[in-house]
Amino acid sequence: MGSSPDPLDSLPDAVAAAAFRRLVRHLRHRHDAQNIDLMGLAGFCRNCLADWIRDAGFDGDRAQARALIHGMAAEEWKARHQSEATPEQIARMEAGIARNAGAG
Repeated sequence: MGSSPDPLDSLPDAVAAAAFRRLVRHLRHRHDAQNIDLMGLAGFCRNCLADWIRDAGFDGDRAQARALIHGMAAEEWKARHQSEATPEQIARMEAGIARNAGAG
């Protein structure tokens, strides 16, 4: 009994790329969705997306990848939109990260 292929792998690259760009643009618009909250809820954030594009072959460095995802330098995004994390947010983020084991 072998594992069945993931139907996501049959999605045309152009369709996947369009959906990815829409997700990134949505996150750029919804700067009220803090990275730490995204980590707590879903186990990923804008910075993860930047790491993932580098893993997928983006030639830029980490700062360039983050700027691409954030729509500006990450430091500027933080100054404009990021608030201080609460202990509760940090705890949820840690729990969200712990649940990532086995995620692809």
